[in-house]
Amino acid sequence: MIRRSLAFAVAFALAPSLASAEDLMQTYELARAGDPQYSAAESSRLATREGAVQARAAMLPQIGGSASLTRSWRDSEGGVAFGGEVVPNSDTSTESDTREYGLRLDQMIYDHSRLTQLKSQKSLSLASDYQLVAEGNNLITRTSAAYFNVLIQLETLAAAQAAEEAAEKNFDYASKRLEVGLAPITDVHEARAQYESARAVTITTRNSVEDAYQALAEITGQPVRNLKALPVDFQPELPSSLGVEDWVQAALGSNPALQAKQYQLESAEADVGTARAGHLPTLYLGGSYGKSHSESTQTNNLPPRDITDFENDSRSRSIGITLNVPIFAGGGTQSGVRQALARRDVIQDELVQQRRALERNARNAYQTLVAGISEVEARRQALVAAQSAFDASQVGLEVGTRTVLDVLQNQRTLFTAQQEYAVARYNYLQNRLLLEQTAGTLDVAHVQEVNRLLTVDAEAQLNR
Repeated sequence: MIRRSLAFAVAFALAPSLASAEDLMQTYELARAGDPQYSAAESSRLATREGAVQARAAMLPQIGGSASLTRSWRDSEGGVAFGGEVVPNSDTSTESDTREYGLRLDQMIYDHSRLTQLKSQKSLSLASDYQLVAEGNNLITRTSAAYFNVLIQLETLAAAQAAEEAAEKNFDYASKRLEVGLAPITDVHEARAQYESARAVTITTRNSVEDAYQALAEITGQPVRNLKALPVDFQPELPSSLGVEDWVQAALGSNPALQAKQYQLESAEADVGTARAGHLPTLYLGGSYGKSHSESTQTNNLPPRDITDFENDSRSRSIGITLNVPIFAGGGTQSGVRQALARRDVIQDELVQQRRALERNARNAYQTLVAGISEVEARRQALVAAQSAFDASQVGLEVGTRTVLDVLQNQRTLFTAQQEYAVARYNYLQNRLLLEQTAGTLDVAHVQEVNRLLTVDAEAQLNR
């Protein structure tokens, strides 16, 4: 009956469809291609990098051309008053076409604000590169966390199904003992309460399994099933011989998020220079070339009627240097400098805070990983003891030295031990990746290392 119950639970959890087996590496590759959060980070990096291109473009020659065609009509009538009457003496119509062409060149000779803006944008561009690296590392840990959560929930489901099956068996046993007068009614009520509680846990665990799968699909963009899990004989160990101080120094020197913040501070320093450049003069070179051609026809409508044509060509050339010297801007320039300084101080304080938090997180990540190795072994021993206690209480119940309540209590202890052992094992794997992420050394090679430890089909384990 345990096999049928577990098979039903797995089929329910894996609905609506089953996909081919996916290990952690394959799942990460799907996430790399389908995660919208990482895709948004890539687009943000591209957008930020264009800032440096635009800042450099403002320092290069600015060339513009213009062309226009104008057609106009004008009618003019005139007369003189003579003996109380107006005698017309002119009546002309003029039609003209004008074509104009122009070319304008402007080149910066000296503008300190342009130089500092380019420096600021270059720093932001480098910061965006490191931000993308940080987001890539975050994608690895987000994917692994969702992946391991599925495995934890699957093992919890197996434990819940086993607990439900054992509770049902104890309930049936207590009912039969009541029928022959060997057990009080209270034992039956206790056994039934435990059985119904175990059924409820199984139902909620099924939902947790499906939600864990959905959380993983949220990252990958498609359903991922038939995952690979840790074998029973897995033994955790430290990934390297580095000590805690080595990890701290690696984090302070290589963490991409910290490096991105440092470049943001450099950009803010350059922005202060841009604000102060408002006090400095600017010098620009300008030149233009223009050509104009016009044709017009004038018609005299009074007799004798005649038509006169006009045509004109002109060219213009100019070149000059423009010096702009700021004298007074109403205090706006000083205000801009103070604003830029305040923004720089904000980023500087954030950098200090981030560096302190990174040092603490590196120490904690290393200590958590070291403690996790001992925790896995302790949880394993607790599981072995809980299983032995449960088996012994089952035998004691049959020979009359243990009660149903003893068996139920040991069953609850066994279920908790199974769940905590699963959490400890996969937390260890996650903590390995988190330590590398904190140190700024996380890459695909570490995912492959963890992936090689996952050798057992998770659903096959449930179906045993």
